[in-house]
Amino acid sequence: MPQGSSLKSGARGHERKELQPETEPSPPLGKIPRVAKLLALAIRFDQLIRDGVVSDQAELARLGHVTRARVTQIMNLLNLAPGIQEQLLHLPRVERGEDPVTERELRPIAAEMGWEWQRRMWRRLPQIIVTP
Repeated sequence: MPQGSSLKSGARGHERKELQPETEPSPPLGKIPRVAKLLALAIRFDQLIRDGVVSDQAELARLGHVTRARVTQIMNLLNLAPGIQEQLLHLPRVERGEDPVTERELRPIAAEMGWEWQRRMWRRLPQIIVTP
């Protein structure tokens, strides 16, 4: 039986079908933080390079009509410790106001190669509620 319909007994034992409008789930409120989108894009870019779909970051820049420097900034998000990446990808939607963190604020953290130092720097960001 299709979803959103039901059967009811009618007169003389006949069943009648009563259609009820399906309720669609309402879309989630708020927007996904930009930094989460950029990290997802970096992950996708990395996979395109690994799979040989594009040859390098310069080709990604040409295809995306952005500078090579911008692609590098986005790809540098992959240098973040895995736990930080996970937290960024799961940031709550922003219903009003500004995003909790920007890619620019993450640049010095991503430039630090030691993951423990990155975690310390991450915890110092005031606007983000992070879990240890």
